[in-house]
Amino acid sequence: MPMGQEEIGRFIRGSGLQKKDFTDMGVGCIHYGQIYTHYGTYADKTKTFVSEDFAKNSRKAKPGDLIIATTSENDEDVCKAVAWIGNEDVAVSSDACFYRHTLNPKYVAYFFQTERFQKQKRPYISGTKVRRVNADNLAKILIPVPSPEEQVRIVAILDRFDTLTHSISEGLPREIELRQKQYEYYRDLLLSFPKAESDA
Repeated sequence: MPMGQEEIGRFIRGSGLQKKDFTDMGVGCIHYGQIYTHYGTYADKTKTFVSEDFAKNSRKAKPGDLIIATTSENDEDVCKAVAWIGNEDVAVSSDACFYRHTLNPKYVAYFFQTERFQKQKRPYISGTKVRRVNADNLAKILIPVPSPEEQVRIVAILDRFDTLTHSISEGLPREIELRQKQYEYYRDLLLSFPKAESDA
């Protein structure tokens, strides 16, 4: 199904949030650059904050939304995404958008990491020095939509691989590499459904 189909979800653009707007405390915020450098597949805490006053005029992602960096200097990183599973709304910068949807948040985040998503994304990339994909084109990308129970099962398996590949951080580089390849294989396998199901 197209990701922008009404019963599945919609993409909302972030608003003007720059690094100079960060404060020591206040309302959590996610800047598009942090999606590459700080966040993994999902997050329940933010690295930075903005003031209450600033947040009032900001577009905010809700718990369960997927936050997507829509610009990058390279094709691979454009559309890197993090599922926001914290308890509060968070302000989102421009050059990012968020996906408000009815699916399992981690399931959608893992889908964005698959080769299937990457292949669909590539034709929509524009720009020369800065590469970008706009929200209207993201809405056209087809996502497989299995039952909620199957989404939970897939997430549980991928979470285990995610933990294995990212927690063995020292002394076992070969093991990490093998686990990473195994994880990528199973992620793509688990999220590849028959064409008829994904295009329904």
